[in-house]
Amino acid sequence: MRILLLEDDKQLGPWITGGLREEGHVVDHFADGKDALMAAMGQEFDVLILDRMVPGLDGLAVLKSLRASKNTTPALFLTALGEVDSRVEGFDAGGDDYLTKPFAFVELSARVNALGRRREGGEDTSAAPTCLTYGDLSLDLLSRQCTRQGQDIDLMAKEFKILEYFMRRPERLVTRTMLLEQVWEMSFDPTTSVVETHISRLRAKIDKPFDKQLLRTRRGEGYVFGG
Repeated sequence: MRILLLEDDKQLGPWITGGLREEGHVVDHFADGKDALMAAMGQEFDVLILDRMVPGLDGLAVLKSLRASKNTTPALFLTALGEVDSRVEGFDAGGDDYLTKPFAFVELSARVNALGRRREGGEDTSAAPTCLTYGDLSLDLLSRQCTRQGQDIDLMAKEFKILEYFMRRPERLVTRTMLLEQVWEMSFDPTTSVVETHISRLRAKIDKPFDKQLLRTRRGEGYVFGG
């Protein structure tokens, strides 16, 4: 998707931009509301992420101007203004979603993806699967059992959650940051080796006893399951 981000925080803006780009999105980042409005008026975006408190023209005014010009691009307000009145004001201005700071990147990503699917008219309403399968590896989400080639694999809770995350995203790049936030609910921490340690243990259980490797490392990027 092509995403417009209006965020003036010098650390948060690049962090969000980097995370969304890691997931394959194209992101145009603006720190000034007037620049963001001009870009949104002149180009097509799939989703808008708007901070309420930025210099020049705030996110609320940007969206009001866009809606007045019949621009219907889905918009998510990302702001520290979390009071009920502020939320209502955002929705009344034409916002589709509202996320308050501080936040977890994985939630932001999920909300952005949901807005993108809504725009495409492709929201999946089917029941969620209770068993995930890739090749000869199966993961039963109800019984919490993992098997490969008919052999039971004993996984610890975190290992199970990591594998479930991978199996829901086969053949897609999964970054270290994504795993930290989804599995451990942590923001990025360059000093911890918890991800690498658990990946090593998981790989020893689902890959080493078998002929085909499923979990691969992309140096400097992250991990890919399958393919």
